[in-house]
Amino acid sequence: MKNSQHNHSKLFSITDNPIVIAGPCSVETEAQLAAVVRSIAEIPAVAMVRCGVWKPRTRPGGFEGMGEAALRWIATLKKQYTTIRFCCEVASPEQVSLALRYGIDAMWIGARTTVNPFLVGDIAAALSGSAIPVMVKNPVNPDINLWIGALERLQKNGINDIAAIHRGFSTYNNFGYRNNPLWEIPIEFKRLRPDIPLLCDPSHICGQRNLVAPLAQMALDLHFDGLFIECHPDPDNALTDASQQVTPSQLSSLLHSLVVKRNNDYPPSDLLRFRQQLDSIDTQLLQLLSQRMRISANIGAIKRHHNMAIFQPERWQQVLQQQVEAGQRLGLDPQFVKDITEKIHGESIRLQNETQ
Repeated sequence: MKNSQHNHSKLFSITDNPIVIAGPCSVETEAQLAAVVRSIAEIPAVAMVRCGVWKPRTRPGGFEGMGEAALRWIATLKKQYTTIRFCCEVASPEQVSLALRYGIDAMWIGARTTVNPFLVGDIAAALSGSAIPVMVKNPVNPDINLWIGALERLQKNGINDIAAIHRGFSTYNNFGYRNNPLWEIPIEFKRLRPDIPLLCDPSHICGQRNLVAPLAQMALDLHFDGLFIECHPDPDNALTDASQQVTPSQLSSLLHSLVVKRNNDYPPSDLLRFRQQLDSIDTQLLQLLSQRMRISANIGAIKRHHNMAIFQPERWQQVLQQQVEAGQRLGLDPQFVKDITEKIHGESIRLQNETQ
């Protein structure tokens, strides 16, 4: 992976070379921070060190960061490593004020904060006039409007050097990840706001260091604009997120293994042919779905005439099992078939309710 080159006027920009931000989940001691910065300084691809100064914990009693002491250590290192930028998370106007006082180069708003428009508004107001780069992580719940809304609040306060960070979502089933990636949401984000750089935080998605590399590559394959990775000199003994942090050596190897794939304005003829086939199949799928929904509406009318309940649990279980088994025979992922079938069934129930 090449060294990142950035627009001189803005830290965050959409370029061919993704930006890489890496560093410890939490700043634990001055020695720990100095060790990781010393190592990261030798990795040219890393453009900025992320530092957890304040750590929001799900339950009280855990390590909640070193606060202002960590900012003092960062300020000292900034004098020693004049070409390295540092960023930290902020969750209140008071934290914004302290971070600005100690010369932090960029900030991010965390997932737990993004869910609260009032708090994001207060932070945006505190940042007004600073022109500091700001990143916004997706909210813990899969709500794209909350995510975009947080970025818009920053823009309304004059903060235009901004980026979004995809760190996954808390869902009923995370499918083996710490946070469900739900890739369709960041893809939709890119469609709605192609002007805002989008970074991926594979560390928080996977929760396991052995999955960081494949998830990072997945993000680059989806044309994310950068990576946000947790790195610690002694991950196994880290005070927070021990299982998902990589060592500086592992980070260096990971970044060297990544392949940045380019957009091609002139796709080859065989790719165009397959795309045309997909477009035709997609049209057929929509036509079949439309036909199915018309039949569902007719079924709803029959159920109403015979005073039958719209939802038939036994019938639904039978259909779902049959579809999953049929999909497996066709080489389709069972969870994928289940998700599609549940979505179609939900729309059918909605239509049948309308006929009541």
